[in-house]
Amino acid sequence: MSRIGKRPIDIPDKVQVNVDGQSLTVKGPKGELDRTLPKGVVVSLADKSISLTPVDGESQEHRSLWGMARTLVANMVEGVTNGFSKKLEFSGVGYKAAVKGETLQLSLGYSHPINYKYPKGIEVKVQKNIIELSCCSKELLGLTAAKIRSFRPPEPYKGKGIKYIDERIIRKAGKAGAKK
Repeated sequence: MSRIGKRPIDIPDKVQVNVDGQSLTVKGPKGELDRTLPKGVVVSLADKSISLTPVDGESQEHRSLWGMARTLVANMVEGVTNGFSKKLEFSGVGYKAAVKGETLQLSLGYSHPINYKYPKGIEVKVQKNIIELSCCSKELLGLTAAKIRSFRPPEPYKGKGIKYIDERIIRKAGKAGAKK
């Protein structure tokens, strides 16, 4: 049995949850999210909590979907209540970032600037060498942060590039001097 799937999800006062078969819609102060859950999981809505149960408790497939579906629903409730954020740090000579409308402009040492049109629902702020992303969808936030990081991943010799703020880059030694 799934330890994660067994736990009910508490619904805060400001959040509205609507269940229609396998479709789930969550509205809150930070936004609105909807998702279609897998067919192996049944969603039930009680007073101020959401419970998930597998259709067939003996099936390995349904039990594996149970914990995942519960985590997805919990992330939806958390996202519309508090939201999620990620911070990226860029370092390198001449590296710059700026927000122009719905586009993030990056100068990362290439011959041309990179204009990344980020998805709707994401808020982007740039301060010095830190790009802060925030959104109510954890999935969309992670995809966007990974895409921005992929423009210039950190390299191990000088540490130049874009990295997550809590990421630790293991540095390598450069060329060794000639042996005599």
